[in-house]
Amino acid sequence: MRNASGRGSGAATTAIGNPGIWAVVVAAAVAASMSMGIRQTYGLFLLPLGAEEGIPAVTLGMAVALHNLTWGIAQPVTGAFGDRYGAGRVAAFGGALYVAGLGLVAIHPSAITALLGIGLMTGIGVGCAGTGSVMAAVGRAATPERRASMMGIAAAGGSVGQALLVPYAQFGIGWFGAASALGAMALAAMLIIPAARVLEWAPRNPAAPTRGVSELPELARNALGHRDFALLTLGFFACGFQLAFLTAHLPAHLALCGMPPWLGATSLMLVGLFNIPGSWFCGKLGGIIRPEVALGAIYLARSLAIALFAVLPVTEWGTLLFAAVLGSIWLGSVPLTAAAIARRFGVADLGALYGVCFFSHQIGGFLGVGAGAVLLQQTGSYAAFWPVMILVGLGAVAANWATRGPIRATAMA
Repeated sequence: MRNASGRGSGAATTAIGNPGIWAVVVAAAVAASMSMGIRQTYGLFLLPLGAEEGIPAVTLGMAVALHNLTWGIAQPVTGAFGDRYGAGRVAAFGGALYVAGLGLVAIHPSAITALLGIGLMTGIGVGCAGTGSVMAAVGRAATPERRASMMGIAAAGGSVGQALLVPYAQFGIGWFGAASALGAMALAAMLIIPAARVLEWAPRNPAAPTRGVSELPELARNALGHRDFALLTLGFFACGFQLAFLTAHLPAHLALCGMPPWLGATSLMLVGLFNIPGSWFCGKLGGIIRPEVALGAIYLARSLAIALFAVLPVTEWGTLLFAAVLGSIWLGSVPLTAAAIARRFGVADLGALYGVCFFSHQIGGFLGVGAGAVLLQQTGSYAAFWPVMILVGLGAVAANWATRGPIRATAMA
């Protein structure tokens, strides 16, 4: 075991590879805004791509499910590469792959290109440039006492992308068609590359011990051998299950309920808007109370909101209120989960360890989106899925509240 003092401090430096904490936070927010914001628009394309290009909704739904699974598989590896070589280099590669994947579907829309471009290429891309990778860079740049709040600010800034890109995508679909709107998303993804240059182009402390990717299985086994890390990972499964389903299927669910097309886009936009203060607050909360306690409260509030939405009649105002409530706690789990890991194991391997935990999140996302797509294909409705969403969320509450606080922060040897 080695001391978890971390790799760097929050003090500004002159080297471009080690910018000050606020430059890192802004760069992380830009990269997360694009990588996370674009993927939040996929649900808007579910029905239009079928109508315009003949891609069945179930096929695009499975492409989004594959995107979630690919992201989960890639995250531990991309996190380990970021820990070793600098998260900025990894994010730049992810940005380029994101652009290529979206561009492929925009130029030649088909079932095959949707599975390849959205399912595989953007899945790896968000693993490289999404919150998992950039939060590790913020964690290494911040001092321990400011770590949770800085990660919360970065996550809040990252939510701006969802608030802006959802109406951007909806406008593009309405005026130019779904394929052209995907091309516009590819152009937006190009912003990840310059942000990555500022983020963390090289390790903040090259002399610090680092692990190769070959050591990742051992790191994962050791981490999962810790009871509380295993419970944290189990709880994160529910987060992915619930949020990925809502992102991919909420607009289609509203359309099936006879709601106007603008409501799905507006709901996703509200999620992004309310997540800005919500993520900041959750990050601050993680510095005041134990992160796992706050995580349990988030999962409980989310499950209660889903239960009310499921049993009450679907209305425009009710849907907007549901989106606002969910948005206030949407990505609050990210800085809290990262902070909980850092408290136990330090920040030297934070990217890889977050990736191990996040793999569970994305298995949940794959099952949530995939099962929703199959259910829609078989029954034409999502009615049977809401009770499952609630039960999975309550399981996450129990898992997080069963954890114990660490005696001291340590890093794995």
